[in-house]
Amino acid sequence: MGHHNIRFDGDANSLKGAWSPPNSRANFCEEDYALTLYLAEFINSLTNLAYVYFALRYMYGPGSRGILSPNLDAMSISLLVLGIGSFLFHASLRSTLEFADEFSMLGLTWSMLHFTLTVRQSPAKSRFISAILALCFTSFAVFYVRSPRIIYQVVAFVSGVLVIILRSQYLFHWLRPAFPQDRTRDWNVRTWKGIALCVVGYGLWNIDLECCAELRSIRRQVGLPWAWLFELHGWWHVLTAIGASGFMDVAREVREVVKNEKKKA
Repeated sequence: MGHHNIRFDGDANSLKGAWSPPNSRANFCEEDYALTLYLAEFINSLTNLAYVYFALRYMYGPGSRGILSPNLDAMSISLLVLGIGSFLFHASLRSTLEFADEFSMLGLTWSMLHFTLTVRQSPAKSRFISAILALCFTSFAVFYVRSPRIIYQVVAFVSGVLVIILRSQYLFHWLRPAFPQDRTRDWNVRTWKGIALCVVGYGLWNIDLECCAELRSIRRQVGLPWAWLFELHGWWHVLTAIGASGFMDVAREVREVVKNEKKKA
């Protein structure tokens, strides 16, 4: 059925939490306010720290000049914003913060899409591509706010990811002059690993929705803390954080190679 038409907000504590009642369009299989009255979905909230971790790992990794001078690029910023936005949404299940979660997902996609489309482009063409992407993103945001059906966001997100995959394959296999073969082989393997992690995560997300009754039964039988392993939507957060971060590492290596090419030209 998909998360755009399944809800699980009839839980015992759903009306007792700090942010009750839930009024978001999406409501996931994790029982609302089961562990604390301050986080609507405890595991689905905390697993978003994976996005924050990978964003900060780059920001304060090699090249950082201290806490006030981190490495910053659109990809790391979008990953950090996604972690914060998704945390706030799952912690509150409020409709306003649901938009923050969904738009930050699209922002992450936009940042990676922007990189793949501007590799080895002239400054003028890069600016044109940036303007077109900004126009598309803004137009969709306005449309989505006016017609907030989650399926539209899913289609936009998946479409962006497909373009990223196709463009990255073009860069690795058909772009001329070609990148060094040993580098493209390594980049391609790592890119597909990232994609595979995201696909597995998406599969777990849907299992979490379609088999919610069975999963809740398993959680009750095994008890805490093992029950947390069966909060499958949380694994979507962790796996996509790892997959997206891996792609970003590849993208930055490609960017460094292009920068060195320009120095030698």
